[in-house]
Formats: sequence, C-alpha cells, structure tokens
Amino acid sequence: MGHQYKFDVIIVGGGAAGLSAALHLPSSLKIAVLAKTAGEQHSSYWAQGGISAVLEPDDSIEMHTDDTIEAGAGLCDEAVVRFCAGAGRENIEWLADLGMPFSRDRQEISSSGFHLTREGGHSKRRVVHAADATGKALQQTLQAHVLERSNVQIFNQHIAIDLIHQQNKCVGLYALNRESQLVDLFGARKIILATGGASKVYLYTSNPDGSTGDGIAMAWRAGCRVANMEFIQFHPTCLYHPDAKSFLITEAIRGEGGKLLLPNGKRFMPDFDSRAELAPRDIVARAIDHEMKRLGIDCVYLDISHKSRAFIKSHFPTIYQRCLEFDIDITKQSIPVVPAAHYTCGGVMVDVDGRTSLENLYAVGEVAYSGLHGANRMASNSLLECLVFSQAAANQIAAEIDTGKKLPTLVRWDESQVTDSDEDIVVSHNWDELRRFMWDYVGIVRTNKRLERALHRTELLKREINEYYGNYKVSADLLELRNLVVVAELIIRSALARKESRGLHFTLDYPKTSEKYLEPTILDPGQQQQSPAKLASI
Repeated sequence: MGHQYKFDVIIVGGGAAGLSAALHLPSSLKIAVLAKTAGEQHSSYWAQGGISAVLEPDDSIEMHTDDTIEAGAGLCDEAVVRFCAGAGRENIEWLADLGMPFSRDRQEISSSGFHLTREGGHSKRRVVHAADATGKALQQTLQAHVLERSNVQIFNQHIAIDLIHQQNKCVGLYALNRESQLVDLFGARKIILATGGASKVYLYTSNPDGSTGDGIAMAWRAGCRVANMEFIQFHPTCLYHPDAKSFLITEAIRGEGGKLLLPNGKRFMPDFDSRAELAPRDIVARAIDHEMKRLGIDCVYLDISHKSRAFIKSHFPTIYQRCLEFDIDITKQSIPVVPAAHYTCGGVMVDVDGRTSLENLYAVGEVAYSGLHGANRMASNSLLECLVFSQAAANQIAAEIDTGKKLPTLVRWDESQVTDSDEDIVVSHNWDELRRFMWDYVGIVRTNKRLERALHRTELLKREINEYYGNYKVSADLLELRNLVVVAELIIRSALARKESRGLHFTLDYPKTSEKYLEPTILDPGQQQQSPAKLASI
C-alpha cells in the first residue's frame, strides 16, 4: 500500500506553469508539486523561441491583442487576450528579478534593454528570449527558486491517475509512484492541473514523451467540460533526421530571415501567403504539408545560411550545435524540416483565474482552455500564458483558501482484485496503433471519412484499454495510454462537430470558413455530445 499525504495545494506538473504557481502561492501554504519525470522532460524546458510581451514604445497592448486575435481566426476571447497581453511586462520583470538570463540588446536599440525578436503572426519585435533555449533557462530559473522554498515538497516520478471528487468538489487524487510502483493518496484543499498538452497522441511530435494529455483526461473523467480540442497546432519546422527525436527548429529562424525551400532550392511560401515565412503556423504547416504531398517528398528545407556565421552562432547556438551532431552545418547548409504536432490549443475550460467547473480544481498552461488562443496559437504566447494564469490562479487560491477547514477522509487505492500483467504487448501495440491512425486520419488535413474511421478505432481501443485497466495493476505506460485514448476521442469528436475550416482545423469536406461557427466547440461529459454554445461563465 502506498503512502498517504495531505497538503493545502497540490500542483500536478513540474513545468513552467506548475513551478510559477508554486512561487506565487503564499509561503504559509503547504504545497506539493507532482512531476512525472525530471525537469528536462517538461515541454516548457524545450521551448526555444521566447515569451511575447509589450516592452517597446512603438508597440502596445492593443497591437499584441490584435495580432493574437487575428492568429486565432475569430475564436479568441478578446477580454482574455487583453488580460494576458496586459500582464506581459509585469511577468518579464518578475522573471528578470528571479535572475532569468534573458538575452540583452548589445546595440542598445531597445529601450527595455532586452534583445527582442519577431515571430510569425507578430507585427512587432516583442519576443523576449534567452538565446534559443528560453524554455531551458526558464525551467532552471523557476526550479532553483522552488527548491529554496521550505513549504514546497516535490514528488518526482509520480504520475497522477485520477482526481478524487465529492459533491462537485475536488478533494484529492491518486498517483502512481514510478519508483515503488505503489499508488499514493494525496488529499488537498486546492488542486492545480499544470500537466501540459497532448501532442504525444500523434506519431510525430516536437514534445517530450510525457505530453500525454493526463490533466485533460483526468478532468474530463471528473466531469469538467473541455473546449476546442480540434485545434492541434502542428509546428511547421521540426528537424527531419532518422536519429533526431522531437527536435524543434525555432520559429525565430524564420523571424530572422530564414527561408523555406523545396529540394530544388525554390521558395514556396510567397505562393501561399503574402507574409510568406512569417505567416501564422497553421498556414505554414499546411503549405509544407501540401508541397510534401504534391511532390512526394519527405521534407522541405529551412535556410538561414545567407546570414553571417557569427550571427547564426550567437542567435541560435543550441540549434547550431544540435544540427552539427547530425553533420548539418546551418551556417552553410539548409536544415531538413517537417511539421509535427506541437501544441494543444484546447483543453479544460477555465475562467481568467484558472478555475474549472469543478470546485477547488484549477488548470493553467497548455492543459487549459481560457479563450486566449482561439483557433490557432500565436508564437511565444504559450510561455506567457503559463506565467499569467499561474499568477492569477495562485492569487485566487490565496484569497479564498481556508486552511482551518478539516480535509475529508479519503479512501485508499484498492488493487486487491487485480493482478500483475502478463500481456504488456497489448499496451505497446495499442499505443502504436493509436498514434499512427491519429497521424494518418486526424492530422493537418482532415476529411469526414478519415475522422469517422478514427473514431471507430478509438472506440474499439477504449473498450480494450478499459478492460485491461480493470484487470491488471497500473503502470506508467498503461496510465498514459488510457489518457491518450480519451484525448484522441475528444479531438475527433470536436473535429466532427466543426463543419468548416478555421485556423488549425482544416477539412477537405468543408474547406471554407463559416459564420455559423464563431463559437468554441464545447464538450460536456454530462451530455456526452458536442455543444457549440457560447463559452459560459463557469
């Protein structure tokens, strides 16, 4: 039998959103941070580009808001976008005070002192960064400060299984300790989901292995509504090499003049959009997908070699070194690239304070749907979202938590009726099948027939996985597969409900955008069906 713990606040996820929340919460609270793995396995660790924020006199909150709304293709919540953009400067200054090693402007052009770059969808240079490894610097900075907090206990190698809820109140959760293989019981007054996205549901992704939609699936099983799951962002440029696993080539390369080329050296983006390489990611990803299918090629090429060697090595040191490991010198050669699943724009429905429809449960970062991203996330708004909503959720919790209230008695995990599995091949086979048909049928370009085929397979897999889950002791792979199949079904059902093409959702059956769908796609577990109603107050 595993251990039993009680905390004021439990944060599920040890990435940027989770660690930020831990730092913003009052030091008087007893806090637990549950992390599946070490810091390198969080998606935020691998974010290269930066954090968008209005810092210069020629920029404004209004312009940042307008750019985000345009990228979101009509589905952003303007009030949420304005709230998030308005909190950018404050959060950058907070990180700078923590010692975040941002790149500075050596030429003293910017009044803020930061070196600002520009990425797709942005009308101004407003992306603050730490060379081309912003996520790594952010993760390390936050983690160093969290480790100094005596009120915060980090539980590494813990995978959350399910939330415990009583009378529409979240009161705790079960988590598998990967080292002991026992299930621990955690009770809490408040729980924050900061588990990241679900891109591992696809065969090719820029995300680490842990991006299996755990928070979304757990919240759905607990009765929370989710929204806009059809909008999965495929990053246009991931390194294409048989030995390179999930290595993203930052959008900042295109922001600094990088060109996308066909194998014959011809540029193709100007044929698709007047903004060419600086068009939003959905447009660039579809253009690359179109050219690859049209020509039957395995990849396209991203070229920055027309810039000086010194410029490339100083601006993109991580990418330069990583590509050299594969005998690609980006100061002389083009980089072979392909699109890959990168970001989940939908998620658990929350308000501007990160509250879900289940009392005491919050969700922040990629796991959440706040209305910020709409039908397509603009580059470098993701780390901003992590920071802003973590702060908002922490402030809300601090204002309402009652530490004097007794925690309810919880039932420990019971595995007396299950046995050790002797059929692990079932898990590995289903894992592979799920990710392959999601890539083939629910990818960058969709059709009703493909989606219906995928839904049918998902329903078969779900029954098989649930039967397996009910008969055998849980394992990390089984828990992630159980969550992935839930997320896959949510994506497919959302895509079938949206009978138009908008933002990241493109279907050959409905290639045009329709005014009938100017609302988020809401899935309610109580109704088990799509509800294209307006985002309600929750």
